[in-house]
Amino acid sequence: MTDLRPLLKTILSALVGPPALGVVDSLYEKKNVNEFLIAKKLKLTINQTRNILYRLADAGLVSFIRKKDAKKGGWYTYFWTLSLSKSIASYQTSLITQQTSLQEQIHSQKTGRFYTCAHCAVHLTEDQALLQDYVCAECGEVLTLRDTTPVIAELEKELAKVQATLNKVSAHLDTVQVADEKVRQRKIKADVRKKAKERAVKRAIRAKERLKEKGLLKRMKGNVKKLFGSSKSKKKR
Repeated sequence: MTDLRPLLKTILSALVGPPALGVVDSLYEKKNVNEFLIAKKLKLTINQTRNILYRLADAGLVSFIRKKDAKKGGWYTYFWTLSLSKSIASYQTSLITQQTSLQEQIHSQKTGRFYTCAHCAVHLTEDQALLQDYVCAECGEVLTLRDTTPVIAELEKELAKVQATLNKVSAHLDTVQVADEKVRQRKIKADVRKKAKERAVKRAIRAKERLKEKGLLKRMKGNVKKLFGSSKSKKKR
């Protein structure tokens, strides 16, 4: 699989800043990493490290399990795992939001009319200009119709960048989700095999117990037979 660390660093650092770069390096392609090892990697205190990880956990980008540590007086130690698909999906969602916003701005610039003051560089919508009688509130000059072509060109350029990034991120997400599904299916099959084995063991134990019960019953019948048989022979004598 493609090395997704650069992408993940972009995603996580956008949420918690530069320290997230170290979090990615500590957790990438690993599971249940001791938080004290992460703190050592980040060169931060354990409380500072936990603060970063909790913020990422609140966003669903990392998960954890906790265990009591006898060496630390029974305090809990947390073990962290990076949620790869959730991280990428979160970034994909933010890109889709950006894309929608840019598309709406472009539509607005293409269909609306905007006014400006050449002296004050004030930009107004048509409704705002109408309220001011098409006169600049700052200097009193008459407002002029604004050419939105450069604005539209800049917005379309930004939109193209976002769409290109979104296409790459979506492709990465598809790859990760396919890999996750394969792992999930393997786990399901392993669980099915484990349960089948457990059922087979239980059946074998029950069968063995039934055999023991049958053997015991036979012995009891044999003992009864001997007992009553000896009683009859005594009466005859």
